[in-house]
Amino acid sequence: MRVEQLTCSIGAELEGVSLADAVHDDGLFAEIRAQLLKHRVLFLRNQDISRADHVAFARRFGELEHHPMVGSDPDHPGLVRIYKSPEHPPERYENSWHTDATWREAPPMGCVLRCVECPPVGGDTMWANMVEAYARLPEDVKIKIADLRARHSIEASFGAALPIERRLALRATYPDAEHPVVRTHPDTLEKVLFVNAFTTHFSNYHTPARVRFGQDANPGASELLRYLISQAYIPEYQVRWRWKPNSIAIWDNRSTQHYAVMDYPLCHRKMERAGIVGDKTY
Repeated sequence: MRVEQLTCSIGAELEGVSLADAVHDDGLFAEIRAQLLKHRVLFLRNQDISRADHVAFARRFGELEHHPMVGSDPDHPGLVRIYKSPEHPPERYENSWHTDATWREAPPMGCVLRCVECPPVGGDTMWANMVEAYARLPEDVKIKIADLRARHSIEASFGAALPIERRLALRATYPDAEHPVVRTHPDTLEKVLFVNAFTTHFSNYHTPARVRFGQDANPGASELLRYLISQAYIPEYQVRWRWKPNSIAIWDNRSTQHYAVMDYPLCHRKMERAGIVGDKTY
């Protein structure tokens, strides 16, 4: 296996390897996992593998999760089909910087995404290194956010366009999750800036140490949250991947954000994603 680092901050392309082989080869899988922890997102070309192998490889990291808003392949539970077509244009929630499913109490550990069909040009995906984003924050900001916690909502994102009855039912099934603004990566013990497009507000900002009167909470809290979320927008923390059929991306959802670029016209874009169940944040 050959590893080509793609940027100074994040991302590497693996060559000379098939993920179908890693399903049964413990040494190869261990090497891929180590590269994932190092580079945070891995890319592979020419992975003409079956759906069964896609699911089996992802399951080596852990159990697969089901998504309440996107359908799974009926023959391969946990393999979510993200299919766009001229008749079904892309939803706009994907073209924002986000970490997958932080509205869960235990967000996904990572994902394995395979391109089945894509536009001839456009439709790239970008990832950002949120360990680097935290490390480069000014020291006074690190002190300010050290003990902050924030709420993450499926109701305010996927549920926003639903009729009110369905939106409230979605919230009842998936109540807002609360996570530390700075989480600790469970494997590397690195500090990660952990707010994104699913984050609605800080849940413990309004304390005597921060707020004299009510007006200090707003816009003080919202401006700070907006500033933190914007750190993913910095190009020095990013990598951009151009899809081709049978390309695969594997990313560590605990230390990254990603953004699906919607610069393509109405056309077919078919992606299949296996999300791996993660742990509670701390």
